[in-house]
Amino acid sequence: MHGEEKMKTGLIGLGLALAMGLGSAAPAEELSLAYFMGPKHPMNRAVFTPFAEKLAELSGGSLTVRQFPGGALNSVPPKQYAILLDGVADIIFTLPGYTADVFPMTNVVSLPGVCDSSVDCTEALLRARSVIEKEYNAKLLAVWANAPPVLITRDKPVRRLEDLAGMKIRVASKTDVPFVEALGASAVAQPVTVINQNLANGVIDAIAIGPSAIGSFKLHEPGNYITTWFPGSGSAFVLLMNRELWDSLSDEQKGWVEAAADESLSLNGGRFYDKAAERGMKIAAEAGLEMIELSDAEKARWNALIEPVLEKIKQQKAGSMTVGEIMAIMKGE
Repeated sequence: MHGEEKMKTGLIGLGLALAMGLGSAAPAEELSLAYFMGPKHPMNRAVFTPFAEKLAELSGGSLTVRQFPGGALNSVPPKQYAILLDGVADIIFTLPGYTADVFPMTNVVSLPGVCDSSVDCTEALLRARSVIEKEYNAKLLAVWANAPPVLITRDKPVRRLEDLAGMKIRVASKTDVPFVEALGASAVAQPVTVINQNLANGVIDAIAIGPSAIGSFKLHEPGNYITTWFPGSGSAFVLLMNRELWDSLSDEQKGWVEAAADESLSLNGGRFYDKAAERGMKIAAEAGLEMIELSDAEKARWNALIEPVLEKIKQQKAGSMTVGEIMAIMKGE
């Protein structure tokens, strides 16, 4: 059954069940969950499967989840949110950074100085949840983040600020572009599914990314050097449910979904990303990549160029607030 047909069928089935007053006695409904990584990606074990198992348990099997990994319903990661709006999938995983203009409030978490680990960044997002969930024409089930980025290069090690000059660096979001440019490089936002090949064939010179991606996308294969610090914080991830489907659920069913997607689900995502970051760096070291540690003095040189850019960005509007106001909420200030 195609995703759109399945969505319509699911909504009709749920609507009929509710109209008949069947509540928890309604026939089992299978919800589709689409993501573009493989089924062995850490997020399946950390978030997708626990959510599905808890929902099935709470609902007595009347609400279940069927996974569609590896881009089965959509092979273009930046279009994940679009397939949710179109009803191709009931639930989707995506990176708000892929469509940063649509989710400026969520993407504040990626700015330098917001947070310094996956769990820290996830907690920052949860502090701002009541603010950022307004950006989504969907039910926000979970929100979490990965670790701050490292810089992976193939041909040229980056040991000093001057080494960045003229480099073409892949970033996760347009939000990151002005900071890379302030350092003298050029930046391009690309989905994670293409960056291994793009670094290997020279389309890009470097990848700025959370180290968890090293293992998940085999970035140690095209890379030869890792600069272990790069300005920025974590990239946000979200698990979203189609709004029309959510609105069609009974209060009891909504309760099951919210209980299956409580705050612990988001925090679990953050914890797994910290573990995956450690694993990614270990994989890279064992593969022989040179690990480059910048001195505090060198980091200060980079931060001196970034600071004026950040101060300017903090004055910009993101939704009904300024970026600086959202940063303050995320940092618990």
